[in-house]
This record gives sequence, C-alpha cells and structure tokens, in this order.
Amino acid sequence: MIRAVPHVAAMAPYALADLGGEGVISLAQNESAFAASPAAIAAGKAVLEQMPLYPDPEWPDLRAAIAEVHGLDPAKVLCGAGSMELIGCLIRAYAGQGDRVLGTDYGYAFVATAAAQVQADYVKARELDLTVSVDDILAAVTPDTRIVFVCNPGNPTGTLIPNAEILRLRAKLPADVMLVVDQAYAEFADADHDPAEIFALVERGDTVVMRTLSKAYGLAGARAGWGYFPPAIAGEVRKLLNPNNISIPSQAMAAAAMRDQAYMLDVVAKTATIRDGFAKGCRALGLDVPQSHTNFVLLCFASAEQAQAADMALRAEHLLMRGMGGYGLGDCLRATICGQEIMDRALAVLKGVLK
Repeated sequence: MIRAVPHVAAMAPYALADLGGEGVISLAQNESAFAASPAAIAAGKAVLEQMPLYPDPEWPDLRAAIAEVHGLDPAKVLCGAGSMELIGCLIRAYAGQGDRVLGTDYGYAFVATAAAQVQADYVKARELDLTVSVDDILAAVTPDTRIVFVCNPGNPTGTLIPNAEILRLRAKLPADVMLVVDQAYAEFADADHDPAEIFALVERGDTVVMRTLSKAYGLAGARAGWGYFPPAIAGEVRKLLNPNNISIPSQAMAAAAMRDQAYMLDVVAKTATIRDGFAKGCRALGLDVPQSHTNFVLLCFASAEQAQAADMALRAEHLLMRGMGGYGLGDCLRATICGQEIMDRALAVLKGVLK
C-alpha cells in the first residue's frame, strides 16, 4: 500500500463550511452580499479571448492598481490565489519542524493547517472577550517562535484592536520574529483606522501585511489576494508560489475592482447598515453579539444546545449559518451578512427559537 508521509497522514482535512445542498441560502462563507463592480465584470469578459495564454506571473496591472490605491511600492506587492496561498507559502518558507507559529484563540484556522504541513507547532495565545490581546501574545512568545499571526479584524469574532496595539506588538516582539497582520476584512475598518500606519511596518523588514479581494470587493470566486512584503521575505516566498497562480480574467477583474473604490466603499457602507441592523435585532432577542468590523456577525447563545436549536430551525427554513464548535465556541453561530430580505428571514427564525 502506498502511504503518505506520516505527518500528512496524521492531519485532518481542512474544515470547509457546510454548504447545505441545493436550495439552501448560505450565510456561512463570509462572501459578499453584493456582486463585484460592473467595471470588474466587464474587465474579466474583455480578456476571455486571451485564455489560450498563460497569465502574467508578475501581475503587473494588478500590482499597479494596488499600489495606486494604497500608496505602496508595487515591487513589494505579491499576489496569490487568495491570501491562503500566500499564507501557506510564507509558513513553508520560514517555519519547519521544531519551530513555533503563534496565533490567537480565534485566529484564521488555515494558519494551523499550514503549520502542520511543515511540522511546525501551532500555538494559540489567549484572546480576552473575543478580542486579540497583545499582552497575551507577548507572554506566549518563546525562543522557538518564528512567526506571529494576528487577524485584525478577527474572524470569526469580527472584533478589532486599534492600530496602536499592532504597533505596540511589533515594537515589543523580538527582532527575529516575523509579524503577519492578516487584514482580510480591513476595508470594513479602514475609514476609522488608517491603513498606512500598518503598511509602514513593512519597511522595518520584519512584518508582512495580507489582504484579499474576496470580501469587500466581491471576488471570492476569482481567487485573488495580495500581501505587502519586505523585499527579502518576498524573494523567499516567491520561490514557492505557483508562477501562474492567478488567471488572466481574475487579474483583470481584480485590478478593475481595486480601481473602482467608490463601488467598493458603497458595498461596505450598505453591508455595514444591514449588519448593524441585524445585530441590533439579535441583541433585542437577548443574544450577545460583539461589535463587528467585518461582513459577518458572531451570535453568542445562552448555551450550545440553544445554538444547535437555532441552527436546526434555520436549516428548516433553508438558511445556513456557520457553527463555531471547531473554534471552541459551541454556543455560537457566525452569520454572513446577505441582502436585507434574507437577514430579515433569519431574524424571524431566531425570534421563533428565542421567544
């Protein structure tokens, strides 16, 4: 019998969301409630005749668009098939057997999978009130720690720490520990938290900032993410990236979406309005709902049994939220923000469960 290497054989498959089958409306994937920019869709259609060609491995127009919008050096931008590819390659380049990758209680679960792939130890620092704690991260650092991952805003919590706390964390971490700030949902918080302060950390040479076009830009299906990297780190990560990782239409769509900031900001504003109204309604039912800075909310029930009852009632109405048992939050469901009519339906179901 042909066997996988032992550490791979011992791994569990990465846990994807239950999509529920035909006819079910998913509130489980944190996808955008709104379509991508019309400019992005038009740009993708315009390059379909180029499909016999391989995509440009340097992503020149996408890099230029990202640099234009954020005031960055395009040479320091790396693009991936979603930020997952960049995270996986970064860990493969900088961690191995006996090393520690440090996350937090409710950090992005894929980081643990990527660490297991290279036989590194994944360790979680405690979060306080479902929020990243810089002091607890610093207390968890050991001589074996190579990389610290911080999701800000957090997933599945939706909570946020201010830029000043990220800056304090970087200042107090050892110089030989890389800090990775995963900002997959940052567009929902950028208006109140200057992104330039975090991007500037890259100039130190020991910090990486990750973003994606899957959320606020509505391009989850295009698989386009990016990161801002110090040149030395970028050079090592680049060795591990698939050289043709983002398709021609996806590059064109992502660049056009990035340049259509007005459309993206409108999507963020509309999503936030629906989100905050839904959260208010859930709190009125007695649920604990942390303030979210993303396109989802975390619903905290009185018990795991009550959360399960809510999940079953929602499924009976062909609505599917994400159970949080895998994060140790069995009493919680995570609800992606969809259109207003869908959120109204979900709230009505919850009222029936909690009346």
